[in-house]
Amino acid sequence: MRETSQGVTVVALLADPDAPTEIAQHLARILPARLTDKSGRGRRFDVEVVSEPFTAGTEDLSTLMRRIMDRRRAENWDIVVALTDLPLHSHGHKLVVDLSHEDGLALLSLPPLGGLRLRTRAAQAVEETVLSLASQHATGTEEPRRPQLLGRFVSRFAPIHRGPIGEEEAADLRYVVSGPRGYLRVLGGMVRANEPWRLVPGLSKALAAALATGVIASVNSTLWSLAVALTTPRLVIAMVGSVTLMIGWLIVDAHLWHRSTDTSPEERKRTSLYNASTVMTVGIGVLVCYGGLIVINLVWALFILNGGVFASTTRTPLHATAYWKLSWFVASIATVGGALGSGFESDEAIRAAAFSKREQERRDTLRDDHG
Repeated sequence: MRETSQGVTVVALLADPDAPTEIAQHLARILPARLTDKSGRGRRFDVEVVSEPFTAGTEDLSTLMRRIMDRRRAENWDIVVALTDLPLHSHGHKLVVDLSHEDGLALLSLPPLGGLRLRTRAAQAVEETVLSLASQHATGTEEPRRPQLLGRFVSRFAPIHRGPIGEEEAADLRYVVSGPRGYLRVLGGMVRANEPWRLVPGLSKALAAALATGVIASVNSTLWSLAVALTTPRLVIAMVGSVTLMIGWLIVDAHLWHRSTDTSPEERKRTSLYNASTVMTVGIGVLVCYGGLIVINLVWALFILNGGVFASTTRTPLHATAYWKLSWFVASIATVGGALGSGFESDEAIRAAAFSKREQERRDTLRDDHG
């Protein structure tokens, strides 16, 4: 392994754009000191970030490892750790990390780290990966360190174990997740990468329709009486029905449902994972919109409603429960109006709001291949 004359090991974080790059930039600020403290031998580390779409057009592990290897050789880095927010697959399992100690490189898939505390978990994973690669190169005979994150931290939630490696593959150590808990961890990471809260500002026409529907419904005396008469279970049914309608409408109208012509078991599992992440991403975004509509409707009702008129119409005093039930019911009606308004959004706008850039590019590539 090459080191500079000052004894500094150069570590490059090769990151896909968007979330992986943001995480890599955060790691570049905290890792040098942590790596120096834990490596011993007086070694120092210089961590730099390179943002480029190294996963563009492929999810094949061998191809990705070759690309990373070519970049390392071109730049003469000591160690390269590549970060992507795409879920990668290996022999029927979901990849966590591939390491090649001989070449001083690693490929880390972020989704298996889960949707919570992602930066902390990514820092631990990258730290232990770099130390494993650095220690192997330092002695040439030392057994690669088992990354502590993979063995101690994550395994409580998602079983992680060594995965099979083909004879022609560049990796010499691979960790994968499997089982239901592993599936849920990857699913949470995919939803986190899609950033579902971005769906709210991304659906401007749908939100405008929902707000207009809510304003009109709030001053309808018939709806006042209906809202007051509804029981909590019926209000819950109205909420679930309107949210489900909105989710289904967005997925169907914008063609967000992933279909594959490949009928292999592995591809069917992959397709189900992508579709599950789509439903969860859109669902979380719609629930955020729904909660916002309740708040807006409540503020509007507090401003516009007259207690005397309300009581004479509904024969019920305008108290806190009445405000709450009316705002809740109107939010369900407004959500249905928003679903209809989303028909005026372009498919591209909805996909941009629902998916990360890597996921959009992956879907565009698949659509072109199958088109």
